[in-house]
Amino acid sequence: MNRFQSEPLALNKSQIETMSETHRLQPGSKVDLSLLNTDGKRIHPDRQQAEAEFETLREELVTLQNRWYADGSRSLLVVFQAMDAGGKDGTIRRVFRGVNPQGVRVASFKAPSKKELSHDFLWRIHQQVPAKGMIGIFNRSHYEDVLVVRVDEIVPKPVWKSRYQSINDFEKMLTESGTTIIKFYLHISKSEQKKRFQARLDDATKQWKFARHDLEKRNQWDAYQEAYEEMLYRCSTEHAPWYIIPADQKWYRNLAISRVLVQTLRELNPQFPTPEDDLDKIDLD
Repeated sequence: MNRFQSEPLALNKSQIETMSETHRLQPGSKVDLSLLNTDGKRIHPDRQQAEAEFETLREELVTLQNRWYADGSRSLLVVFQAMDAGGKDGTIRRVFRGVNPQGVRVASFKAPSKKELSHDFLWRIHQQVPAKGMIGIFNRSHYEDVLVVRVDEIVPKPVWKSRYQSINDFEKMLTESGTTIIKFYLHISKSEQKKRFQARLDDATKQWKFARHDLEKRNQWDAYQEAYEEMLYRCSTEHAPWYIIPADQKWYRNLAISRVLVQTLRELNPQFPTPEDDLDKIDLD
């Protein structure tokens, strides 16, 4: 039995080639992650040029975020999902370096607390949705409730199956309320994950990032890939698209994500509010 029972994969060669440039998954496209590139060098072989472009985009992001905060009429939600060691923390640190911390908030979602478990699965998520003028960043997210709960069989299949539609409805409600949503899946290879795990084990200052539990999750690689594939298929919509980012090279990952963020904010075109009349006539003693 394949990933989606007996249903064929709909992502053809042409769509894969298009995604290699934009990384945006078109709604309704089923995907086999093993067919999609994790190697940024195959797309942009010049690392030095990529890093220079990234710095230019990062500076523009700082400017756009300042205008976004001052405008205060809409909110932006940026979601990051990845396999363990996929680079979520590093991406957030690098891409958002220098932005005004007053206007950006990061929410990290770990195992739910007893109180959170006493509510519906979206209850704790909704509390972290960014207010107008803010950029909210989800380090993991509501998608854990169709990933880990599926792979570890924490809830029955009918329960997690129904959550795809609940998530789509939730995100549609947010967009209709003035929140723009961008979702990034950081796509790394199994060999790259092994290399990053080994680097943590070899560096005493990074060993705290590694737990034996990570090995259990690594042994579930195939099951997680299938869970991610169905999540991407079921929950990539026009109002809340998924971007599948080749993430074996951190420098390319940062560039690709910055391009999407900056282009999105350019199109939204936040503006500084109109100042009060006659401010130029004020004479301060």
